[in-house]
Amino acid sequence: MNNIRATLATVGRIAAPYFRSEDKWAGRGLLAAVILIELSLVAIDVLVNQWYSRFYNYLQDRNWDGFVWEVGVFIVLASASVALSVYQLYLNQWLQIRWRNWLTRHYLGEWLDSATHYRMQLKGDAADNPDQRITEDVKTFVEQTLTLGIGLLSAIVTLFSFVIILWGLSNAAPLHISGVDLAIPGYLVWGALVYAIFGTALTHWIGSPLVNLNFEQQRYEADFRFNLVRVRENSEQIALLDGERAERERLLHRFGFVVGNWYAIMSRTKRLTAFTTSYAQAAVIFPFILTAPAYFAGKIQLGGMVQTASAFGSVQKALSFFVSAYRSLAEWRAVVARLDGFEMSIASATQRPTQGEAIAIAPAAGSREIGLDQLLVKLPNGTPLVTADDFTIGASERVLVTGPSGSGKSTLFRAIAGIWPFGNGTIAIPGQARLMMLPQRPYFPVGPLRDAIVYPAGRDVFKPGQIRDALVAVGLPKLAVRLEEDGHWNRMLSLGEQQRLGLARALLHKPDYLFLDEATASLDEPSEAQLYRLLREELPSTTIVSIGHRSTLEAFHTRNVALVRDGDLHVLKGVSEPASSEAR
Repeated sequence: MNNIRATLATVGRIAAPYFRSEDKWAGRGLLAAVILIELSLVAIDVLVNQWYSRFYNYLQDRNWDGFVWEVGVFIVLASASVALSVYQLYLNQWLQIRWRNWLTRHYLGEWLDSATHYRMQLKGDAADNPDQRITEDVKTFVEQTLTLGIGLLSAIVTLFSFVIILWGLSNAAPLHISGVDLAIPGYLVWGALVYAIFGTALTHWIGSPLVNLNFEQQRYEADFRFNLVRVRENSEQIALLDGERAERERLLHRFGFVVGNWYAIMSRTKRLTAFTTSYAQAAVIFPFILTAPAYFAGKIQLGGMVQTASAFGSVQKALSFFVSAYRSLAEWRAVVARLDGFEMSIASATQRPTQGEAIAIAPAAGSREIGLDQLLVKLPNGTPLVTADDFTIGASERVLVTGPSGSGKSTLFRAIAGIWPFGNGTIAIPGQARLMMLPQRPYFPVGPLRDAIVYPAGRDVFKPGQIRDALVAVGLPKLAVRLEEDGHWNRMLSLGEQQRLGLARALLHKPDYLFLDEATASLDEPSEAQLYRLLREELPSTTIVSIGHRSTLEAFHTRNVALVRDGDLHVLKGVSEPASSEAR
């Protein structure tokens, strides 16, 4: 019971925001229409149940005129039922896509807000495969919440509607055993109730493991798909290392979890299906067994017997809602649990910088310098990594940061960018300053080359002529005529070309502070020198901070600093002032 209550509370928390959103009136209106149609369909079922009695009595009495009339009544009722069912499906699907559209936008907004997606990865959070949660899980949640919710409402309304009918029929067709009428008020209702309770209890006992099995199946499927994508995106490195056999074994190992869990689902579903199918088949004959003695004793007519069986079936079906929908409920609960975990993970990653120790990013009022004050950068597990105090990076300065591999240079850049919350201290950033980080392997979205270069700006922010000039300047004139060509540019271009393209992006955006994390490491030294001269000429007011290991980079910077080991920490310290005029 506590699990059911917790699941319903989670469903309410996930579902309610849509019906309070800017699309609330459309959502509420469509939901009300779907519910109203469902109630109308139940009303038609009640009329059809009454029709059974009249129709079969006319058949028994060989009443031709009554038979013809009832055929006409049935055509009207059936036509109304078909029309209502069609429009209910249409409005239901309309509501589904509007709700899914809003929920997807909501989750994307939360996930891609202020580097939340990155912090979730750093924490190694349990919310695996966010892509699946935003696509498949959201779709399934919306679809099954509506299907199961409307189904439950229909079951409740049907139950109350037909219980009254069945109670009256119990009095009209008393339980007849060995020639004796037993006066048991509403015995048909009690028979349906006992039958449904028995079926529900056994169904839950047999099918309860399906909840966890479905949860694990979705996780294994998503993990297998994610690793297939990883192979596709790293196919060149795998081919160069002749790693196909190793990858095949890894993928088959992961797929083994999919297969193994699926066998467990098959076994459990076989037992559940065997019971629920038997239960449904027995429900067809059970009301006839109860009413047959009264019929053969002449207490009721054929129409009354068929009407009783129909009403009993409706009551039994309503009471057995959880039996017939159990597998869907198990899948739905697994989806609810996954979306709940996703929301909790987003909330945890969002709140992390405000809980306990965290690196504070503060505006540097009236200053044009980036200042590091009592800064201590830590790893996610709390291990201290880098420390810096009373350290500044001045406007238009060019700073080279060196240090051994693993000393925390890139992590320091992430902290300055505001995406690394682990640690304490303060980083002061001049107000309205525009920072750009260029890593060793820049990111380019799949699509037109023009969009990839200007990212994250919109395609119309820069004119095509400006983009072509930037490409020519960084040594990529052949790409200047391919601006509208679609492509996966991280795969189509060499790493050196990608680094040149990243610098073209910097030339277009003209940031106030440009951080280059080995952003030219794949270029030869003459090309690297040429690009640093280009940055000096085209971005004279931009502060450039570089991470690099080549000694030739010193000539293009006005100040050299290093991360020096001090016990278990690396301390940021000044090293020297380069003498070359290249830096000036």
